[in-house]
Amino acid sequence: MLRFILHYGIHFIVPIIVALFLFKKNKGVVMLILLSGIIIDIDHFFSNPIFDPNRCSINFHPLHSYIAIFIYFSFLFFKKTRIYGIALLIHILADMVDCYMINLN
Repeated sequence: MLRFILHYGIHFIVPIIVALFLFKKNKGVVMLILLSGIIIDIDHFFSNPIFDPNRCSINFHPLHSYIAIFIYFSFLFFKKTRIYGIALLIHILADMVDCYMINLN
């Protein structure tokens, strides 16, 4: 249960908190962008099975690969892509926490 709460809390609560506290001027738009970081889970459809509760997404799915993570990180250095980088890295953080929790079992 803790794993579920942490994983989905980071996916949905952290973006809202980040938008509310760090982007007060455009919090609504930023919140939607940060929440849309979940879109990279589309790569799960290329896996068999599509959802495996005991599979670590990091470096398994193409949009969760180390190369992709490096690209998301590089988005932080450019003003036009920074918010997208934050959104994608929050998503990766949620999945990393999930992987850590899987390995605890």
